[in-house]
Amino acid sequence: MEILLDENVHSQKGVKKLGIHNGDFIAMDPRTVVTESGYIKSRFLDDKLSAAILLGLARAVQTGEITLSRKVTLLFTVYEEVGHGASCLPSDTMEIVSVDMGCVGDGLDCTEHMVSICAKDSVGPYDYELTTRLIELAKEYELDYAVDVYPHYASDADAALKSGYDIRHGLIGPGVYASHNYERSHTDGVMNTYHLLKAFVTQ
Repeated sequence: MEILLDENVHSQKGVKKLGIHNGDFIAMDPRTVVTESGYIKSRFLDDKLSAAILLGLARAVQTGEITLSRKVTLLFTVYEEVGHGASCLPSDTMEIVSVDMGCVGDGLDCTEHMVSICAKDSVGPYDYELTTRLIELAKEYELDYAVDVYPHYASDADAALKSGYDIRHGLIGPGVYASHNYERSHTDGVMNTYHLLKAFVTQ
């Protein structure tokens, strides 16, 4: 990747005078577009889209639209991509469902319209009992879903198990195409994910 500065500088010293240094973050314009047909196109859908779904769930709990069947903790991490995002959890955690983007592409069943339920990733299989429960809830509520295997993928739930937590773990998320680029999803996938989470925390 090449970053060009629209400033009249031609040396390292000149760049530093602008306050720009090694290690600084670079955030590209997300160019977010929501089409009339419901497609959501933007950078950083992985994983701001899942964060938005969780915030929507929290709001529904706060307004009384959803009544939780048990204690639920929402954990937002910023280190999922480097492998230690959920390495510290509340001590009473019994299961974790990581909400991350669902992959869309060759050899996968998921589309942008679906909620993805991941059965296995590069670390290994997700908890069979929890994954089966998520699949049964998707069927019961007639959600559009796919079950896939991601051989080049890992999640915060994996990080929790690597940290020594003896808990059930699962992974779901809205289908997102072209991850880590200019990504695309759909409001259908968002709502299918939201409704699966809603069913999970209320039963």
